[in-house]
Amino acid sequence: MSAASKPLATPRDTASTPTDDPGFGIYLHWPFCKSKCPYCDFNSHVRESVDQDRWRRALLRDLEHAASYSGGRRVTSVFFGGGTPSLMPAETVAAVMERIAALWDLPAGTEITLEANPTSAEAERFAGFARAGVNRLSLGVQALNDEALAFLGRQHDTEEALAALELARASFPRISFDLIYARPGQSLADWRRELTAALELQPEHIALYQLTIEEGTAFQAAWRRGDLVLPAEAEAAGLFEDTARQLNDAGLPAYEISNHARPGAACRHNLTYWRYGDYVGVGPGAHGRLTWDGVKHATRQHRAPEPWLDLVERDGHGWRRCDVLTEDDCRIELVMMGLRLTKGIARGAFERVLGAAPERVLPEDRLARLQDEGYIEVDDRGLRATASGRQRLDAVLGYLLS
Repeated sequence: MSAASKPLATPRDTASTPTDDPGFGIYLHWPFCKSKCPYCDFNSHVRESVDQDRWRRALLRDLEHAASYSGGRRVTSVFFGGGTPSLMPAETVAAVMERIAALWDLPAGTEITLEANPTSAEAERFAGFARAGVNRLSLGVQALNDEALAFLGRQHDTEEALAALELARASFPRISFDLIYARPGQSLADWRRELTAALELQPEHIALYQLTIEEGTAFQAAWRRGDLVLPAEAEAAGLFEDTARQLNDAGLPAYEISNHARPGAACRHNLTYWRYGDYVGVGPGAHGRLTWDGVKHATRQHRAPEPWLDLVERDGHGWRRCDVLTEDDCRIELVMMGLRLTKGIARGAFERVLGAAPERVLPEDRLARLQDEGYIEVDDRGLRATASGRQRLDAVLGYLLS
């Protein structure tokens, strides 16, 4: 479908209660990094130089195109992801936020997150992002020992990471940081010490990811050669369980498989994804989910940075695809995303998305078996995976949705 043939968005009345409201987010992708990490399969690219003015104009133009299908909706979160968005000029962030406020309803206090790496941490840079409207920083720390950071291909050391966190606290009211564990040779005692050091920093939100081998990465090549050996499945499961206990005891329970937060500090933008709300995706490779005429659509931007830029300048947008999602598509996406959450999928969300209760849209015999085996729970609140089910969620989803 061409952009010109699509009508202005008129999202259906979802009849959501405040607790069921998934929100409406805007995601903006900045694809550039200083270097490519060996574990990373994100759409990130290294460039010696970037035409900042040209990229700023293109991002603003792509926002205007997205607004023609969702303009006027109330924004609950904005997320600058990447890549390394902290390499953007603060002027670009300010221009984007100004344009968002003109195209959508942007209430005061809306969560506005920007991802940053410690290597791009400068007091004035952070202050500039804060003046532009950013009120939540997500810092890619990844490890708190120098040997691990070198293995992960990071360009900062532990001292720089800690300094970046201190700088961030001076500018932003909300901060999150990431760590990667289940690394080769990492013992449970090693990880406990590292996690204890992380908790001593008193985070309000922390994302903890087990190292995985992703297609097309440098780590995949090393793994195939036998040069990189990850912990065995049982060992990784033990690390996961111990991590959950340690974080829960510290007052940061998991609200999603990899994300832990103090009460009220969950990432609103990510919750919109996991609750299967609508969101705009702007920038190279960005995906979106938008509803109009009562139908949910999946949008996808051109992935490569330079062709995306040319496309926006030529056609006014970077959309490569816009597909109508069938009821079965929505059922699969709702369950795949929602079961990642500790609270699972509210019964009202099934009604909002599919117009029926979970028992009506999922095979009852499989629901019953998964309940009997202790992997899921279904009750008057909705559908959720147990702690055991979340630990083996891929298998649970494969059985439930096949």
